[in-house]
Amino acid sequence: MISKVGQIMVYVNNQDEAVSFWTEKVGFNVIADDTNGEMRWIEMAPTKGAETTIILHNKELIAKMAPELNLGTPSLMFFSDSFDELYTDLKNQHVKVGEIVKMPSGRVFNFADHEENYFAVMDKK
Repeated sequence: MISKVGQIMVYVNNQDEAVSFWTEKVGFNVIADDTNGEMRWIEMAPTKGAETTIILHNKELIAKMAPELNLGTPSLMFFSDSFDELYTDLKNQHVKVGEIVKMPSGRVFNFADHEENYFAVMDKK
């Protein structure tokens, strides 16, 4: 049986720009930055010790290695205990953010990374 989500693969065009976006604008931490031959993967998480991490892979390289894979960006919903602060901080850093929307499960907004991939954040106070 599956007990938890361990890693989520995100395929990007420029890994260094993606690391800069996630660390400098969103506040993630780099857990590991490893290579094996020409393959490089960067493991990131919102906090040290997080149960689920994001792995940034080079989209072009993965497409060559495994052309059958779906390399589209997964729809990720992040939770935040400091929702309003995060929203304001991302806007102040000129990150493209959507309007805050009230949903039955809580307030939500989306944001785009430097490659126009969209992610969502839900208020979880």
